Amino acid sequence: MIHSMTGFGRRQAPWQDGSVTVEMRSVNHRFLEIACRLPRPLSHLEDSFKKAIQQRCTRGRVDITVTVQAGKGRAGSVNLDQALAKQYHQAFLTLKKSLKLSGSVDLALMAGLRDVVSVSDQPTEDPKLAKIAQQLTTKALADLEAMRTNEGKALAEDMRGRIQTIRGHKDLIAARTPLLAQEAFDRMKTRIEKLLGSEIPDPPRLYQELAVYADRGDITEEIVRLDSHMIQFEQTLIRAESVGKTLDFLLQEIGREVNTIGSKANDAEIAGHVVLMKAELERVREQVQNVE
Repeated sequence: MIHSMTGFGRRQAPWQDGSVTVEMRSVNHRFLEIACRLPRPLSHLEDSFKKAIQQRCTRGRVDITVTVQAGKGRAGSVNLDQALAKQYHQAFLTLKKSLKLSGSVDLALMAGLRDVVSVSDQPTEDPKLAKIAQQLTTKALADLEAMRTNEGKALAEDMRGRIQTIRGHKDLIAARTPLLAQEAFDRMKTRIEKLLGSEIPDPPRLYQELAVYADRGDITEEIVRLDSHMIQFEQTLIRAESVGKTLDFLLQEIGREVNTIGSKANDAEIAGHVVLMKAELERVREQVQNVE
């Protein structure tokens, strides 16, 4: 069964006095593209997360976000950048000497400088935290895949119904096809007789040319190919692997046959069926853009 490229998965678990949340979203994309947003202590898990997604998804843009939420009243961590503080200190001493300034470079001044002292609520590296994040990611990915599968079933059902509608129009066109050549022959024969009257030179040759002209509007081959493409399309809908590109190609072939039928038949009734078939094809094409 086909899969949609659209899905969502979310899992959450308690961590210390806060929580860990993993969200995974996927949307349409020509190829597989994965974007990870992880806290710094979990950045080493990015490769393993991407590999897990690659094993389940073949197309689509997948975004995974891991958030570690601290509990209320939990203090953040204070970070001191000593290397930066030393650079500031040396720069101030140099400035004081070159400009012959008074005063001292003291702690109060250094503490107020940007990025020397910072407070962060980021969690510290912890093997237990990494394990929880991995477990949640596995579950969120399963939820994402389940949603993509369910949406794929809905897409397949919708497209199968629309292909059946197109087949119904095709059957009506096929029923009318045997009449087209004779009608084209009679129509051109009437026009020529109206123009030339009874003075028709070489009637056998004229009728032969009219028969050739009428035969050019025969659409039997196009109907056969159209039916074959629709059968292939329906068979592709039940395949398990990624088939989005195959379905898109088959739609192009179906559209080509429908266009040819409309241009060759030169018949008002068939033209009406062709318009309705094109409308259904456009709706199927929109749905195929969602298929993995």
